[in-house]
Amino acid sequence: MDLAPLIRNVPDFPKPGIQFKDITTLLLEPGAFAHVIDGWKDRYADRGVQAIVGVEARGFIFGAALAYAMGLPFVPARKKGKLPAEAIVEEYGLEYGTDSVAMHVDALTPGQRVLLVDDLLATGGTVAAVARLAQRLGAEVVEAVFLVELPPLKGRERLGEIPVHCEVEFMVEE
Repeated sequence: MDLAPLIRNVPDFPKPGIQFKDITTLLLEPGAFAHVIDGWKDRYADRGVQAIVGVEARGFIFGAALAYAMGLPFVPARKKGKLPAEAIVEEYGLEYGTDSVAMHVDALTPGQRVLLVDDLLATGGTVAAVARLAQRLGAEVVEAVFLVELPPLKGRERLGEIPVHCEVEFMVEE
């Protein structure tokens, strides 16, 4: 299934010069959403994945659906200050400043094989920070999976040795 036409491009959002890839239009098509989740379920069925880590916020949509489909725990990786219990925090650099992401200290266990899920891979800063959180908790990151990738922004490079899988690639201008 060709998913690219189902992803809306929103020029100049959230600021001038950005071509925002809006996945909500794909979510309006139940067959397309099912295609993504079923495909990922098949892809990871025999990879020994033991938990799904979803990256705030749109990664929750795909991650929770995949966790449900695979009968696995879902672990939310959230912005700092959004989790109610004891959490560990990982800072990461932005173009102008820093941000941080957090995970509950008891969300993952040593040796647990996890899959990181988000909607879009751009520069890779957020998901690289989530990978470091999972590793600090002793988990093994099997792969990072995304609906969309923007290859010119070189997000894969920030993920180092972590394998990456994406469904759709767009050049930044598209």
